[in-house]
Amino acid sequence: MRTLLWCLGGLMVISPSLLFAQDRPLPKPPGGAEVRYFTSIDGLMEGNADIILKETRQGKTVTGAVLDACYPAEKGSDRKDRFVVNLAVNGSTLTGTTQSIGDKLPVTVTLTRKPTGDTFEFDGRVSVGQTVTKVTSTDNSDLSEAEFNESRTTDDGITATPKDFTEVSPEAIAVKVKLDAAADLLKGLRGQNVEVALNSLEVTCEALRAGAQVIDINVDPERAPSLIARLKALPGVIAAGWSSGLFDMDRTIRFPAAEWRDNGKLNRDKLATAISGVLEKALDAKPVSTKWSDDTGKLTLTFKRPSEVVPALGLTDTIEVAALPASDKPGGSDHMMLWIGVPSTTTADESDGPKLNLADDQSSGEDEDVETDDSGAVDALAKHFKAQRWNADKSAWK
Repeated sequence: MRTLLWCLGGLMVISPSLLFAQDRPLPKPPGGAEVRYFTSIDGLMEGNADIILKETRQGKTVTGAVLDACYPAEKGSDRKDRFVVNLAVNGSTLTGTTQSIGDKLPVTVTLTRKPTGDTFEFDGRVSVGQTVTKVTSTDNSDLSEAEFNESRTTDDGITATPKDFTEVSPEAIAVKVKLDAAADLLKGLRGQNVEVALNSLEVTCEALRAGAQVIDINVDPERAPSLIARLKALPGVIAAGWSSGLFDMDRTIRFPAAEWRDNGKLNRDKLATAISGVLEKALDAKPVSTKWSDDTGKLTLTFKRPSEVVPALGLTDTIEVAALPASDKPGGSDHMMLWIGVPSTTTADESDGPKLNLADDQSSGEDEDVETDDSGAVDALAKHFKAQRWNADKSAWK
């Protein structure tokens, strides 16, 4: 997982000026100078470092260089540290000292650079605190400034004002916040009816270089607009809006909302009863329970039916199906959407007396709990609600 380019998928477009903004940036190259980049030099931090070496050249002569290294702060840790060091050039040798940005450890860099045809070799050593890494890296290709910028172009995935929820998901919120304000923002979400994606809390190399990270939050679609407004007003927030989430348009239907609302609010009981009744027939299973999440607005329906695996044993299938209703546009609409998840099935011995202990074998790597055939559940729901389905070819409801 931690490869040399582990952190290249990022949070924003990183320009050369931003890359080194947290250290002493080189002045703009004089007339006739060319800037080139290396984005992979093997060996540092056991291959887990994200390296950017920026060179300024006059012809083939290197006149200045900056090394930007982002790496796990400790072996096996998700926490990152980083250093940016200006390198003095003495012929083929590049040297420099600095301090790491996070842990304030002393850094010493000594590299020897050797052209080999169209590529370059690097040898030397880098020490961070007490850790010394020997560098031996061959076949390194360099990039022009335009190529480098293009390779770093990414999207934070935030849409502040979507026209509808066909490309972003109504329950999925994302907020871009400055690193020094992220902890306070998260503390403010404690005790709130929201879910924060754990993997979005990790500060990636791109976040360190940009000085901001994107935090993903799931919330009941009816409360999403107010949450976004609150987030935008917080200190350090750069952007907030909707992002990708649960809604897969192939498993989403759209229908008039009036029948399913009371005084502008979703009638959860009425909707859950209707969905349960449709799925009972489609799955040929008896409903057991319906449960709404106050955090995300997701509905979980549970069903049971006799298992067809060795009928003589009388085993029982328990089927769970997730559903999520939402307005089809931000700010309310006369239509609503309903996403329905793929049914998940577990089989157990629920007969009287001694039980047969069963275990699903996942060694093949296949998700055997998930039915690939949902017994036409989405089609059945679309028919019951007189709903539209999404036409992917035309990018429109049909």
